[in-house]
Amino acid sequence: MLSTTKRTQVKKAAHKAVIEQEKLHQIIDESLIAHIAISSDSGPTVIPMLAWRVDNDVFIHGANNSRLMRSLKQGKQTCLTFTLFDGWVLARSAFHHSAHYRSAVVFGRFEAVEDNTEKDQLLNHFIEQIAPGRTEHIRLSNQKELSATMLLKMPLTEASVKISNFGVNDDQADLDLPVWAGVLPYRTVVGPLEPVEASTHLAEPDYASAYGERWHNR
Repeated sequence: MLSTTKRTQVKKAAHKAVIEQEKLHQIIDESLIAHIAISSDSGPTVIPMLAWRVDNDVFIHGANNSRLMRSLKQGKQTCLTFTLFDGWVLARSAFHHSAHYRSAVVFGRFEAVEDNTEKDQLLNHFIEQIAPGRTEHIRLSNQKELSATMLLKMPLTEASVKISNFGVNDDQADLDLPVWAGVLPYRTVVGPLEPVEASTHLAEPDYASAYGERWHNR
C-alpha cells in the first residue's frame, strides 16, 4: 500500500486515487520516462529523463557534468512524475470531454550509487528490462565508461497514483442528445525492429517478452 502524506494526498478527483504499490510499479515500468523537477537561481525546471525501477527504488543516470544530475546528487528534495495516456473521452457536451490516463507522482531525495560494480549491474538491469537477453551479446560498459556515468537512486516511499478510466460522464440532461459518445483509445505499439544496414544479415533478436500485448505482432 502507498504511503499517505500531505504531499501525496489526492484532493482533485480523489475517486481516481489508487493506493496499491503494484500500480505504481506498473506505471513506472511501462513509462520508463520521468519528468524531474529542480529549482535553481534561474527558476524551476522540469526535465524528462529515462528512469527505471528495481524493487522499490527508481534510478536515473547521466553524465557527471550534467547540471540536473549534479543538483540531484546534493540530496535536494525533488518530484518525479510518470504519465501514460490511454485515450480521449468524447462526451455529449464540451465540458465533459476528458482523458483516460495513468499517472504517478513520487517525492523524495536521490542519492548516488558510487560503486562501479553496482552501477554496472543496475545499468544492465535497465538494458534487460527493455531488451531481454541483450546483455549476453553486447560489449558491456568498461571502467572508464562507468566512472564517467553518474547513477542516482530514490526510494519509492512517498508517492501517489491516479488512474482515470471511468468512461463518459455526461449530465443527465444531455443523455438524449443525438451525439455519438464514447472513448477514443490510444495504444502504444512496440516494434517491429529496424536494423542498421550492417545488421541486416544477422538474426533478429526477440524482445517480445518485455512488452506483452504491446508487441507489434500480438
